[in-house]
Amino acid sequence: MLTVNDHDRDRAGLTYIYPVLSRRSKGLSVGINLNPNNACNWRCIYCQVPGLVRGSAPVTDLQLLEQELKTFLTSVIKGDFYDIYQVPGEQRHIRDIAISGNGEPTSSPVFDRAITTIGRVCATLQPQLEIARVLITNGSLINRSTVRRGLAEWKTQRGEIWFKLDSATQSGRRAINDVSISENTIRKHLSIAADYCPVWIQTCLFNRTDNDLDRNSEQQAYIRLLQSALDKGIKLQGVLLYGPARPTMQPEAPLIVPLRLDEMQAFADNVHEATGLTVRVTP
Repeated sequence: MLTVNDHDRDRAGLTYIYPVLSRRSKGLSVGINLNPNNACNWRCIYCQVPGLVRGSAPVTDLQLLEQELKTFLTSVIKGDFYDIYQVPGEQRHIRDIAISGNGEPTSSPVFDRAITTIGRVCATLQPQLEIARVLITNGSLINRSTVRRGLAEWKTQRGEIWFKLDSATQSGRRAINDVSISENTIRKHLSIAADYCPVWIQTCLFNRTDNDLDRNSEQQAYIRLLQSALDKGIKLQGVLLYGPARPTMQPEAPLIVPLRLDEMQAFADNVHEATGLTVRVTP
């Protein structure tokens, strides 16, 4: 049975494709996992990937990706997928195809060709498959030529980007994402992304009990970064705020405390008031 609390990548028994009921998409999301080796260049402490390692995605078997995606989508559109997985009636429609998975998808050496493959499969299933397409990324590799080529193709497929920004401070990014990346680099990569596709900022909100990050200071830095991006002409669609709904598989798991809905909404209201951006909250 599919639930919003279980995003098991192996549920369908496939290498690259997995189904989830998405809280944010509010229905069936067809996940594409280009990191079956559980490797990522970041290590977010709220990550739910078991056995996460630092590294890059392996070379994608494009023929297998195409075969799996076509077979899976056909089973959803024309088969008995919804009955097998006991999907509630109101959620029996595909909301999106989401490139996410067990690591940073843009680290795939053939990212651009994977995007082309996705487009080719979807084209064969139209008009039954006019759905949203989402790339979920930390944005750190977006300046690579293979990624830019992939984004150019993603644009032709009317895809959008959910760009991870969990903190606007160096100390916050070290504490949450275990990386050091400058604010200038973030803005530069946001600008590249927005030149190709509609961009939403994606932010995971929670408290960490063992550090001294000041929430007010973090919030003000976050708003300043968004405003500076807007001031530089970077077009942002809005902000997606969400909480960790599934248990983290990282050593910091006991330290993570979800925020209450009213705390998340207060953050959202402050961001909207300061920037004018649409802000969506998913506890």
